[in-house]
Amino acid sequence: MTIRERYEQEEHQRLSEYASFSDESRGRDVPEEESDIRTVYQRDRDRIIHSKCFRRLKHKTQVFLTPDGDHYRTRLTHTLEVSQIARTIAKAIRANEDLTEAIALGHDIGHTPFGHVGERALSKALGRPFGHNVNGVRVVEKVEKNGQGLNLTWEVRDGILNHKTSLTPATLEGDIVRISDKIAYISHDIDDGIMAGVLFEDELPSECTNILGHSTSDRIDRMIHNVVENSQDSPRVKMTDEFWQAFMDLRKYMFENLYTNPVVKKEEEKAFEVIEMLYEYYYNNPDKLSGEFADAIASGADVSDIVCDYISGMTDNYAVEIFQQLFIPDGWNKF
Repeated sequence: MTIRERYEQEEHQRLSEYASFSDESRGRDVPEEESDIRTVYQRDRDRIIHSKCFRRLKHKTQVFLTPDGDHYRTRLTHTLEVSQIARTIAKAIRANEDLTEAIALGHDIGHTPFGHVGERALSKALGRPFGHNVNGVRVVEKVEKNGQGLNLTWEVRDGILNHKTSLTPATLEGDIVRISDKIAYISHDIDDGIMAGVLFEDELPSECTNILGHSTSDRIDRMIHNVVENSQDSPRVKMTDEFWQAFMDLRKYMFENLYTNPVVKKEEEKAFEVIEMLYEYYYNNPDKLSGEFADAIASGADVSDIVCDYISGMTDNYAVEIFQQLFIPDGWNKF
């Protein structure tokens, strides 16, 4: 018996009947020989961690665009925080922790530079909705590894696709990531907002904080406990109605006082135009693309899709750098 087979056997002994078992995965689009020491979901987790799209998250916006200060969240730190919360819940309710971690680490890899601003800009440029969740699946299937993709299992791709509030993942583990994402971003965005002087703990709605907690760590701890206590031996995870309503009310408060705050949004118009102008330039000049993007266009791929792949993969810093190269005149240099 290999180490992998022993892991798979142990999963059937200790995990919930609603968990996703590694040896029952719906598999990969391209069949591969099994590893002797890692399950399919462990391999997926490792592939995501070692991917370029994962590393680029460290320079992509969470809430504040290019903030002054080392302690504001980026898309990467948010991803790691989601993973930590999701793993805690998964272990407590006996779900597959490896699958949960793989989905959590990959759930935001489809994000554009400048966060949701870039998403809106590409939606306008394309003339159709651009969703980071749909793009995340495209990245792991068609963009990463010079167009070869990561060949992840169906369950991980489903979790990436369906982590948004309005969608329903097919697995318990995907459901865990979906709720963990919300716990993380509401809690930590409040933390960043307080650090920025935009929000204040004592001004948060008391009808929410009296239920959820009066500090970031307290709120995370209470929500995790509430989810765990109400999700034992269940195919889905959930909070109590009281906690969920308080959470949604706090989320509404965040949209009104942080996400649409003039202090936060003051640079968003510029960021929107950067993405819009980059798209227009490369769409009209696809010959300026290089590497796998040029190869894809040469093979007959849709220009708008490939330009979108290129721009959505940029970090904030790189998008600004390319914009400056293309549209800002260089200073005079005497030779």
